[in-house]
Amino acid sequence: MTEHTTTVAGVAVDTRHWIGGERVASPATFIDVSPIDGSVLGEISRGTATEAAAAVAAAKAAFPGWAATPRAERARLLHAVADGVEKRIEELAIVETHDNGALLRSHRRGVMPRVAHNFRFFADWLLKLEHADFETRGHTNHVSWDPAGPSVLITPWNAPLMLATWKIAPALAAGNTVVLKPAEWTPLTASLLADIAAEAGLPAGVLNVVQGLGSEIGDALTSHPDVRRISFTGSVPTAKRISQSAAANLTPLSLELGGKSPLLVFADADLDLAVDLAVEQYDNAGQVCLAATRLLVEETVAEEFTRRFVEKAGKLVQGDPRDEATDIGPNIHPRQLEKIDGFVRRALAAGARAVIGGHRGEGQCYAPTLLTDVAQDSEIVQEEVFGPVLTLQTFADEDEAVRLADDTRFGLAATLATGDPARAERVTARLVAGTVWVNCFFVRDLQAPFGGSRHSGVGREGGTWSFDFYCDVKNTVTAPKGWQDHG
Repeated sequence: MTEHTTTVAGVAVDTRHWIGGERVASPATFIDVSPIDGSVLGEISRGTATEAAAAVAAAKAAFPGWAATPRAERARLLHAVADGVEKRIEELAIVETHDNGALLRSHRRGVMPRVAHNFRFFADWLLKLEHADFETRGHTNHVSWDPAGPSVLITPWNAPLMLATWKIAPALAAGNTVVLKPAEWTPLTASLLADIAAEAGLPAGVLNVVQGLGSEIGDALTSHPDVRRISFTGSVPTAKRISQSAAANLTPLSLELGGKSPLLVFADADLDLAVDLAVEQYDNAGQVCLAATRLLVEETVAEEFTRRFVEKAGKLVQGDPRDEATDIGPNIHPRQLEKIDGFVRRALAAGARAVIGGHRGEGQCYAPTLLTDVAQDSEIVQEEVFGPVLTLQTFADEDEAVRLADDTRFGLAATLATGDPARAERVTARLVAGTVWVNCFFVRDLQAPFGGSRHSGVGREGGTWSFDFYCDVKNTVTAPKGWQDHG
């Protein structure tokens, strides 16, 4: 480790900001700790309003040139970034596993390839982005997407690089410049991405990365008058603060927030499939905003479902995420582990029963937990735990299933297991959710809209919806032919 570089399992990572095509250090630092063993991964430059202002200024200065760059050239550069990601998948996977505790095998085989795909998808979508012209009383309407300007992207720690590039790729493709603020618990792969982007030839100031602690730097970014778009993924309380901060400048927001999603299992479902879907909710130690943490099971099959669930969940291996045999790694931070344990302890004290789990595991792990005998209005049913904790409730009929499913303040996603296509259509139409999966889970095509309802978010991103957000959509109306003769 040098003054401004840390080494993670043999991979060198610069711990400074990336602003205007240069590395910039801050006088103060913060410590980044691995959830695997509590080891210090590095001392990270701790940005403040000073670095925030510098990053926005760099993005503003670079914006005219980037916005004027032809679509084909922007797309070429995004593909070059994807090439760089693919060359360094192993390094990115290793660093991210040490930084956030998610499975190394998942990072290698799924997450980091998806990072590259994010850039490729939006590069290609940019080249085919168009609306057909249409006429109004002989006048031609032509819709176009004008780059909006510098965009602030604030991203979470549960899938740091993948979730960041879900935002970075469309923002850059749209012709915007970017200031990325990664989560303070997982800043390292964002720094590596800055190196990759520079090596790919992305002009200075087009992508900037500033690190810091919460509102200490976040408020300065989200309240800056030169910022034209803000996209945030994280908690509802933080979103409210960002909304207040952005309001002074009427800066458009895209907010992807928490969830308390249901998995509805009907008696006509393939129970083995339903159980597989339910156990899958423990993925990433339950640290998935989309996770269907509320299992709603038709009462006639609840006993058999529970038996099969316990059997399958009992085979999960919890431990070191670097081990190929591990299914569930540690939770991100001691503070998060304490939060999870607090939820469960309060639920048990209120009368809930732990069918499995209900306690801490080794190190920073929390045992996969299933709680029954929970009231619909209880904290454990209504609030997002963000850990490997599921609840199970039963229902008598379709109406009760929908009522229970929709009875929270959230509306991010829902999953439905049924063998009846007509029922799937009826129930899906009644569920309040941005995404509904029928007999599957976590299948996301980037051309589809993504976002939440109610307290789960504002707006949609994905495909053309991303360009609608990151651009100022313009309609040009031209008079009928012959208008020149009337000058």
